[in-house]
Formats: sequence, structure tokens, C-alpha cells
Amino acid sequence: MTTTRFAPSPTGFLHVGNLRAALFNYAIARQRGGTFILRLDDTDPDRSTEEYAEAIREDLRWLGLDWDREERQSARGAAYEAALARLAAEGRVYEAWETPAELDLKRKKQLSMGRPPVYDRSALRLSESERARLRAERSPHWRFRLDPGRIEWEDGILGPVSIDAESVSDPVIRKADGQWLYTFASVVDDGEMGVTDIVRGADHVTNTATQIQILRALGHAVPRFAHHSLLTGPGGEGLSKRLGTLSLRDLRARGVEPMAVLSLMARLGSSDPVELRGSVAEVVEGFRLGHFGAAPTKFDAEDLWPLTRAAIARKPLAEADPVLAAAGIPEPLRAPFWEALRENLGTMAEVAEWWRILSQGHAGTAAPEDRTFVEEAARRLGDPPYGPDTWAAWTEALRAETGRKGRALFLPLRRLVTGRDAGPDMAALMPLLQVRPSLA
Repeated sequence: MTTTRFAPSPTGFLHVGNLRAALFNYAIARQRGGTFILRLDDTDPDRSTEEYAEAIREDLRWLGLDWDREERQSARGAAYEAALARLAAEGRVYEAWETPAELDLKRKKQLSMGRPPVYDRSALRLSESERARLRAERSPHWRFRLDPGRIEWEDGILGPVSIDAESVSDPVIRKADGQWLYTFASVVDDGEMGVTDIVRGADHVTNTATQIQILRALGHAVPRFAHHSLLTGPGGEGLSKRLGTLSLRDLRARGVEPMAVLSLMARLGSSDPVELRGSVAEVVEGFRLGHFGAAPTKFDAEDLWPLTRAAIARKPLAEADPVLAAAGIPEPLRAPFWEALRENLGTMAEVAEWWRILSQGHAGTAAPEDRTFVEEAARRLGDPPYGPDTWAAWTEALRAETGRKGRALFLPLRRLVTGRDAGPDMAALMPLLQVRPSLA
């Protein structure tokens, strides 16, 4: 049975970067009829909040990415204690007492000598009396002792990966204050929860190497790993400083449609073209992990807007109806309104704006050379209600009287009615108009 997980930290809002891990793991689980776990990495009590945890759930629900069960790492301390005790009994973990400042000094010395900044295992060379003295002075942090040799796996995206364990520091698995580190807690959870497949960012490759050793030391099967490329801006710049504006919450507030986000992120960085999908099931069906490349992937939020427009144009009336009702559109007018406007909306928020124009009127505009013509046209139109033939009859009469045609005829009239240079078919719009248009 395939089991995947998405393990965000509830220390901030989800953004387009970590959405990729959620979507990829979700798609793999659903393609194989497996289990998708939402696992909140909330071991940092100072930064993790319930507000962010609920925001993560809200964002996933908005996208339609349902999970089969939820786990919280803050509730699994006993499991981590048991795993640590087992590794301690087998000599695979050890106490260390260096302060952050001392470790930083060591790293700087190694770098200045042209050496890799790998922990020197000086804690293992302490005598028992020295350890006793340090225990009396301060609490230790714990490190996992890596075995020498190469750590290898077949990555689902990167292909064969091989890392020399001696080029990596023994990872800290618990801080001196008792906080469990991601490197360890994640491994214990993955092993005990039977996680079979893990997709995450390429910045975790080194973590994967150390975690494979920890998994094996605890007697767990090693999952299939895949590391997707990291996102950059459209010019290749890093996104780290912009992720706050690329949160899913921010995109949702700006009117981006969930299917636009899913359709783009399910293909971005792969050899498959980006195509708007009609449902989460279609996204899952067309997802191919092996089609993704290792090169950094350029992300441009502007690409979401054409997809959003297309997603809105595809919406059936039943799906749009709550928004139409909230805008105050009477039930008998909702179907013709949606049919007339659906292909001209940039976001669903524009529904209310268009209904205000149609129901309350709009201060129409006119170029100076068109003003006399438009004023006369407004007088000739008369009062509503207007019918499906109103636009054709009105424009034909004005054409015959003034000799205007084409853009010179139609554009001033569109500006009079809507205040815009482009928009929906005017013949379909006129029956929705509740007030007589007039110039500002």
C-alpha cells in the first residue's frame, strides 16, 4: 500500500514552493489508491501556532487536496524518546556540548583552512570525567553517528544519487532544550507510519542521505525518494524574499482560481505542457513524476491569470451560483448573466462589479468627438426593460441616421453602457441592464 505525507511546519502560510511537495505526494497516493497523510511538523513550540495549522488545512481544502488522516509531531514525543533510547543502546547517537558560538567558530576555522565544515566529533573524544563535568554545567544536544561510506539511492527525479557520509556532519537530532529536530522526528514518523514514497525539494538531498542511515539504524524500510527542483522567479532570481506575496492565501485573496494553481504546479518544471484541468482528479490522472527535471524551475505568478480566466469560463452555473447570489443577482437573471459574462471575467470578484453596472447604472464615458452622438443615442434608447433584439435595433437605427459603422458606431455605445472598451456581447448584455445608461 502506497503511503505519502505532506509535513509542513505551522509557522507560516503555505506558499507556491511548498505546495509542490503537497501536490506531488497527494497525486502519487491518489494514483495508486493509497494513503495521504497531513503531518504537522509542530515540534517548535515557540513558532508553531494553531492559527497557522488551521490556515494550512484551509489552503489544502481550497485546492481540493483532501487528506486521509492528520498527525501532529508535538504529540509524538514518546515515540522519539523510545527511538533515541534504542539508538543510544546501540551506540549510534552521542551527547555533545558545544554552544552555537563554538560550533560557528569551528566552521570558520575549517573553511579558512580550505576544509569542508564538517563536525569534528570532538564530543566522542571526551573522557568520562569531562562528560560528567559538562553534564553538570549544561544540557547536551544529541547527534546521530553516521557510518562511513557512500549513501546511495535511486531518486525518482534526479536519478542515481551518491553522497559520501564523511562529507556530512553527524546530524543533531535533539537540541539541548529538548526540541526534536526535523532530521530525526521525520524519520521516526516516516518509519512508524509506513511511508513508502517521499517527494520534496532538492534542498533536502543531504537530509535524505543522513535520514536513510537513521531509518536503517531503526530497522525501517527506506521509502522511495524524489527531489523536485526549486522554484525561481521568471528571471532566475530566488523566490525566498517574495514567498510572502506568493502564499496561497494571498493568491486566493487576489482571485486566483484553485484549478489554475493546481494545473500550473502539476506540470511546471516537467516535459509536459501546462494545460488547464477541470478537476483535481484530472490533475492526478495526468501527473507523471518521472517527467520532471532537476534544473531550477522558473515560476511567474502572471501565468496564473490566463488559467484563472479559462477556469472561470468553464464553470457551470451551479458552481458559480453562490457568487451570483451573494452579488444580489435575482435568481431568474443568474443563468443569462452567467452565460453573457463568464468568458469576460478575470476573477469571480468581478461578478459584483458587473452587477453594479447593470443594476445601478454607470457613468458612461465618451470621447469629445463622440459626445453629441452618444447623448442622442442615449435619448433614443428609452427606458428598460430591454430585450434580446434591443442592441441590434438600436445600432441599426443609429447607423441609418448617422452613417456611422463598425468601431465608430459600436465602441462609443459600449462605453456609454459599460464604461469599458471591451467586454461581453452587447446583445446578450442589454436584457440584463436595469437602468437607462447616461453619460458622466
